[in-house]
Amino acid sequence: MKRRLLYLIIMLVAVSPISAQDAKSHNFDVTKNLDVFNYIYKNLDLMYVDTLNPKEVIGTAIKAMLEGLDPYTVYYPENDVKELKMMITGKYAGVGSLIRYHKKLHRVVIDEPYEGMPAAEAGLKKGDIIISIDDTLMTNKNTSEVSDRLRGDAGTSFILKVKRPSTGKVMSFKITRRTIKMPAVPYYGMQKDSIGYINLSSFTEDCSKDVRRAFIDLKTKGARGIVLDLRNNGGGSLSEAVDIVNMFVPKGLNIVSTKGKLKRANSDYTTRLEPIDTVIPVAVLVNDETASASEITSGSLQDLDRAIIIGTRTYGKGLVQMPMDVPYNGNLKLTTGKYYIPSGRCIQAINYKHNANGGYTEHIPDSLTHIFYTSKGREVRDGGGIKPNIPQWQLHLSLISRIPIMKSLNSVC
Repeated sequence: MKRRLLYLIIMLVAVSPISAQDAKSHNFDVTKNLDVFNYIYKNLDLMYVDTLNPKEVIGTAIKAMLEGLDPYTVYYPENDVKELKMMITGKYAGVGSLIRYHKKLHRVVIDEPYEGMPAAEAGLKKGDIIISIDDTLMTNKNTSEVSDRLRGDAGTSFILKVKRPSTGKVMSFKITRRTIKMPAVPYYGMQKDSIGYINLSSFTEDCSKDVRRAFIDLKTKGARGIVLDLRNNGGGSLSEAVDIVNMFVPKGLNIVSTKGKLKRANSDYTTRLEPIDTVIPVAVLVNDETASASEITSGSLQDLDRAIIIGTRTYGKGLVQMPMDVPYNGNLKLTTGKYYIPSGRCIQAINYKHNANGGYTEHIPDSLTHIFYTSKGREVRDGGGIKPNIPQWQLHLSLISRIPIMKSLNSVC
């Protein structure tokens, strides 16, 4: 017995220096490579034939470093932080209109001015072809470039010149930008057979309140079933997803757990409110652009046997990001862990590194995934998204065929 105890102690003592040595070696590699990078840049700045633009050169280096990781770890310099804030809050300063690229005209056009917003109030109409913004021609610009020019600080004004196809006239409008809040629920209403329909386009701040109001209104109007449309919804806030699931399931249930390298990245998210209705039939519509918080919502409702998932397999994003402040007013959206839904599965694809096209696509065969079980014992699998209970091709004359998919537009301004 003493010999076995002595052997165990020797083994533990032997393991500890190895672990410490690995950490020391890692720290040395970090310091060494940072020193090399610093040395090379200093000499480039001192001796290179042309004057370097530090924002461009170092920005390229940062971008290349992050491209070696996953597609969701993104650095936002000071000039781009507004884009991140818009993703989180759904708020931005602009004219309040959807725009798109017209392939036949090879021009960016007004697609849908929001009612009561600057674009509509100025008199812009669907189909107006954007010619110039102030003195800058937009005829050779893509949607992203036009969008950047239409957005700006609230209260600032500009002259927008457009051509109206119905009359052929070139018209000029003076438009003043305002703070715009994109609607998280662009539409909800009653369908045939007393079915309530809610379209949720994004998981921005307070979107669960919009869904709650829509749900209660539909129940008041006599809805006997609910269709939650998450097609083309790329996700957003994890906590908003939990609050939406909470409308259909009891208080106190664990909906999602996050796990990462650091303890602060590990969290359990449980339902905290009394539900609205735990028995009304629920169907969730999904497709291959249903991602992130949308997959938490659909996957949790599937794992808890609370909803039928209809459509095509979802995107497969099981990673969690945390925004971090960066010196000089920048921000880093950093992947800190994975999330796990009630059955214990993570729906992230095994490979989440960038590929040559700047993203990743990974469809894992079922033979390489693992089996998990819903609350009522049905088999579900991890890896590569949420697999619907009912594939879209099997529905024929069912409800989904009567609900048009919300169109995916290029930009909102």
